[in-house]
Amino acid sequence: MSEGQRTHWGWHQLTDVWARRLVASADVRPGDLVVDIGAGTGALTAPLVAAGARVLAVELHPRRASLLRERFADDPVRVLQIDAADLRLPGRPFRVVANPPFAITTTLLRHLLAPRSQLLRGDLVVPAHVAARWSSGRGTDSRRWSRHFTAHRPTTLPATAFTPRPPGRTAILRLDRRR
Repeated sequence: MSEGQRTHWGWHQLTDVWARRLVASADVRPGDLVVDIGAGTGALTAPLVAAGARVLAVELHPRRASLLRERFADDPVRVLQIDAADLRLPGRPFRVVANPPFAITTTLLRHLLAPRSQLLRGDLVVPAHVAARWSSGRGTDSRRWSRHFTAHRPTTLPATAFTPRPPGRTAILRLDRRR
């Protein structure tokens, strides 16, 4: 079985078409600092670079991190081979466009929405039930973060948007800093 087919890592890579759609809908601008959590082999990193973003690609798997470094050696991409739970968020305004490991979704969202976070906007692929809960204001610690952020579920994704297909339904969760 090839690396892309290994499901015990919990890796469900977006197809090129859906990766481009996600980046386009995220409205990334040239020069934006964007964190790609669970970068894999660069499905989202490539369209982020094409949009002119400076990318922090977070990938725990050593082989995929190495492939990212090789693939984007001449681009404004910094690869961090770390567990996303250990990620120190940028100290300046940033965006997130990511298809993170589903197992860390709640921990990651709490981290991104922490009081000192400089997150401007996040577009994350998450399990559909998580997107529904957080976008309805029932996410973990919602009383704290909803003063500074809004959460929306702009779209669901078909199983065909991934290789291999995820075990359940997925959606985009969009987080926006309140102005």
